[in-house]
Amino acid sequence: MACLQVKIALKSFFLSFFIVTIIGFLQIYYNFTNSFANVAGTFACTIFVVLVITKLYFQGYYPFQIAIRAAFLGCVLSLGIFVKLVAPPHIQLFGGYMIVMAFFHFSEFVAIGIVQPKFVNKDSFVINHSPQYITAAVTSWVEFFIESYFFPGMKQVEWLSNVGLLICVSGELLRKTAMLTAGSNFNHLIQCEKFSNHTLVTTGVYSWFRHPSYVGWFYWSIGTQVLLLNPLCVLAYTLASWLFFKTRIEIEEITLLNFFGQNYCDYQEKVSTGIPFIEGYKI
Repeated sequence: MACLQVKIALKSFFLSFFIVTIIGFLQIYYNFTNSFANVAGTFACTIFVVLVITKLYFQGYYPFQIAIRAAFLGCVLSLGIFVKLVAPPHIQLFGGYMIVMAFFHFSEFVAIGIVQPKFVNKDSFVINHSPQYITAAVTSWVEFFIESYFFPGMKQVEWLSNVGLLICVSGELLRKTAMLTAGSNFNHLIQCEKFSNHTLVTTGVYSWFRHPSYVGWFYWSIGTQVLLLNPLCVLAYTLASWLFFKTRIEIEEITLLNFFGQNYCDYQEKVSTGIPFIEGYKI
């Protein structure tokens, strides 16, 4: 049974998605305008109205912060489909990117709401994961639009972009499978205290990698830049993600060794971290 927060998020996400999609694509279907800019303007106005209604309906209540984020992601998903289908060819890749981003962040909230309903909150969408995460995202947008403006043909290598999409889907599936497999043992924050229900999970995808959720996110992040055909950000994201997860894994493994002692040492000997050239913390 989904918790209240997940139910609110699901309703807000799908209602906003369907409202924006219906209004926007009705305009396209009935040929009210052939201008891409005018149709985009209709989508933008609709999204604004949907978010205002969500704000007015939920403001002053605890679920507001969850509802507004879910509604925003629903709008992004709808707009991403629109861009993918009807934008100029050298811009269409960005629509696929928007779809991937919207689904990732929304599914992140739903997954944590399933495995850790007591800890789910507005930050569980991980939209504002960190200033570095926001900076990286904005940088990738800047690169995409600069390159698409000056070198439009560069953004029309569809087969390579599809490789990036496949990497994103694979990383997404691995991460969410890891979250569901770990169950109540999973948390977005590294835990410093061992609770009575903490167990060492070594089955399923955890028999492949010690940190499958990080492996999934690592490759997902790189895949988003392959999808956008951003050569500079592919390199930058690979390096930045590797450095982030190297530090994160080392810190987490210190706590896991404190929690599970020799059992975790044995697990380390049998299973790799899953990210190339990252060994983790070993005694």
